[in-house]
Amino acid sequence: MILSKSDENSVKKCVEYLKNSRILIIPTDTVYGFSGIALPSDEKDTDSKIKAIKGRDQTKPFIQLIASPQDLKNYTDDKIPSKLLSYWPGPLTIIVNNKHTGNTTAFRCPGDAWLRSILKETGCPIYSTSVNRSGFPILDTQEQIIKEFEKDVDLIITDGDKKNALPSTIVSICDGQVKVLRQGAVTINL
Repeated sequence: MILSKSDENSVKKCVEYLKNSRILIIPTDTVYGFSGIALPSDEKDTDSKIKAIKGRDQTKPFIQLIASPQDLKNYTDDKIPSKLLSYWPGPLTIIVNNKHTGNTTAFRCPGDAWLRSILKETGCPIYSTSVNRSGFPILDTQEQIIKEFEKDVDLIITDGDKKNALPSTIVSICDGQVKVLRQGAVTINL
């Protein structure tokens, strides 16, 4: 199914599909992303489904999108520098120690209000990763995305082309220091 972001049912349809462990392609405030519900146990295995579509290594984790900056406290006891939190909502991903899993997790609170409303109504984080086959460039036009992945996903939400859009900047604070792992849409100077 293909819907426009401007369709009055787009939020409702995304939430319905996510809650039923379906795989979506949705626009973010950076690039288009594959998305699926990120349940604590991932009993529906949306993570593996997205990795299979992308051809991505099963051990490489995805970013998890959250509805508000305050939601991060539900997943980590790490102290987040206020300077970093000032970029949220926005195109910054922060890797923290996850108090539930004992591993690290990359979280982002997106700048797009439409997407945050989906996250809020879904009630838990959703995975997000760029729309491309592993090792290939990120697809940045609706036409490319539909042609390449329409048969692989359950729902595509369109919102125009995203030419020259940058992915999120990724920082890690896992060892108590801020380390920039990828400069993207936000420039972080340390």
